[in-house]
Formats: sequence, structure tokens, C-alpha cells
Amino acid sequence: MAKHTQPIVPADRGLVLPEQVTIALGELAGAARAGLLALAAGTGLGVLGELLAADVDRLVGPKGRHNPDRTAVRHGSEPGQVTLGGRRVPVDRPRVRSADGTREVPVPTWAAFASTELLDQLAVERMLAKLSTRRYQAGLEPVGTAVGTAVEQTASGTSKSAVSRRFVAATEHALAELLAADLSGLDLVALMVDGVHVAGHCCVVALGITLDGTKVPLGLAEGATENTTVVTDLLAGLRERGLEVTRPVLVVLDGAKALRSTVAKRMRRAYHHSDPLVAQAELEALARELDRSHPGAAGSLREGLAETLTIGRLGVPPTLARTLRSTNSIESMISICRDHAANVKRWRDGQMALRWVAAGMGQAAKQFRRVNGHLHLPALRAALDATVTPNSYKEDAA
Repeated sequence: MAKHTQPIVPADRGLVLPEQVTIALGELAGAARAGLLALAAGTGLGVLGELLAADVDRLVGPKGRHNPDRTAVRHGSEPGQVTLGGRRVPVDRPRVRSADGTREVPVPTWAAFASTELLDQLAVERMLAKLSTRRYQAGLEPVGTAVGTAVEQTASGTSKSAVSRRFVAATEHALAELLAADLSGLDLVALMVDGVHVAGHCCVVALGITLDGTKVPLGLAEGATENTTVVTDLLAGLRERGLEVTRPVLVVLDGAKALRSTVAKRMRRAYHHSDPLVAQAELEALARELDRSHPGAAGSLREGLAETLTIGRLGVPPTLARTLRSTNSIESMISICRDHAANVKRWRDGQMALRWVAAGMGQAAKQFRRVNGHLHLPALRAALDATVTPNSYKEDAA
């Protein structure tokens, strides 16, 4: 037979709890009503206090016990702040000094929780998600109360100016990291270059594809247009940062966007032809037809015509060829950059444009997947090596 468990209740239903317990339960219930994070915040700040006290005991020794061999002493406390729920909240920071009084001794727990790194990351994520600095607080979770102090009322770091400063600093850091990243360890098979126009500024971006199909944002440069000088400077910068230039790499550029709507179908058919010579003949015939009606389009089509057929000459399998015949891989990253910056109303200068694009590239990289057809990249590497002899490549690179 099934057993029925009855709830256990005190024999004396008139039991009165101590005042301290009643107050604690009341505060707990209030925090719970504000949400799980509010409940956790109050508890977490209490735990933080215990961790700090334990750190001090470890550095100094138990309080009230004289230790003639101690190397550090308690030095009171001072107001400080820790990061919690997208805010900076006030917490007393314990201080420890060396026994001879010559230096401050760091408290490890405080160093970990006082860091603003998470706060900077949150500011970047919210700004790139098109949340204005004025509305930064709108989506923050309630953090409840801690030891009777209203955390939300005493918190800081959520004002428009504070969020803006954090975002600028974080994106400056992201830009500096992107432009200084060591590229010597990358085994690139393909390199894509394209431009994104932001408020009158043209940022030329570079995306690498490694031998295993991983997409890697490599760098960017700002210029009036996607001209040769800007692209050359960008590529020279990649080489200076350690990018391997002694092996052939397939470079994909987008230099004829105006042709897409005019002759896209015929071009697509030609580029998909299995015989590169036939494909070249069809494209040259198309260029002659365009000479009178669309001379600019004809010129764009002829520009680098032989190079545009490289994929066919290398015998790249169809799955990988679809990836490398266009700059779609890099354009998807550029689209993310544009989308993140869509709500910016005032662009101050080119440096601001570079910061936003660099931040967008970083966010796009988090969504990257390996390129379609990546299993064929080793075969592409072999075909490139066979096509370009080492001696001639070194002479060209020089």
C-alpha cells in the first residue's frame, strides 16, 4: 500500500520566532519577489564579505591572536565597489599592509570581484545590440537588497556618460588588439578583402580562411575609397604582423559589384563552366557586347578576367568553389558590422568608424562556423603549391 506522508508541524502552533529570524525571513521573501538574481545578489554579497574576511585571515592570521612572525597586518577598510548585475555597487574594501608598513598587500578576492572587465563587456554587448546609452538600465536585472542597504539606489556606473566611456575604452582596446594580433601562427589558404562604408568613411577589412576552414578577422584600414593604396597598406600590415607570405594564398576581392544586376546570369553560367578556357571565351564575348551599351561594366568585367577564373583552373570541388567564387563570407561579417552600428546618429571621425567596425568584427567572429567545403582545403593548398613555384613566388613577393 502507498504510504502517505503528512507535513510535520510544531505541536505549539503559537510558536514565536526570534526577532532576528523574522527580519531575515522577511528580507529573503522580499528579495525573492524581486527575482532570482535579486535573491542571489543579497546572498552573494554576504558570501563576498566572508571570502574577503577569510582572505585577510590567511594573509594576517586570525583576528585577536598575536603572531610575532606575521608579515602583514590589518589596516582597516575603505569604501570600494564591485561589479554586480551590470552595475558598480558599494562594498567596504578591507585593507592589509606589510608588517613594516611600507606597502599595501593585495587581497586576491577583492582583485577578482572589483574588476570592471565584465562591466565593459556588457556595455559593448548592449551597445552593439542597438541599446542606447540612455536605456542601458532598462534591461538590467534587479539586484535586491544586501544587509539592509538598497543596492539599486546606491549603485553607479549606469549613467549615459559612464556607459559611453566604457564603450569607447572597450572598443579602443578591441581595435588595438585586432591591429596588433600576432598572425605568425595562422596557416592561411585563402584571404578575402572587401570594404564597408560607414558615414562617409570606407573601412577595408580582411578575413582569412585557415587550412581547417576557420574564418579569422585579420585587420582593417580606413580610407576614402577601396583604392589600391589602402588595400596595399592593409596587406603590408598583415605581413608585418607575421602573416606567412612565402606560400601561395588564394586572394578573393570584390571589385565589380556594378556587374551583378546587369549580367549576373551569364557571368554565373560562365564561371560555373567546367572548362576554364571556355569560360574565359564566354566572358570576353560578353565584355565585347557590353562595350557600346555599358562601357564601364565592360571594363570592370575585363579587369583581372584571367584571375577571376583561378578557381576553375585550380580544380576546386563545387562545394568549396561556391564559397570562394564570391566574398559572401566576408560580406556576412560586414553585414553584422553595419547592423550593429545602424542606430548611431553622430559619427565623429574615422577613428570612431574603425572602433565600431572592429567591435562588430569581434562579435561576428563569435558566430563564425567553418566554411562550406572545408574538407577540400588541403587539396586547394596542394593545387596552389603546384601552380606557383617557390622561386617565382619569392621574386613576386619581393
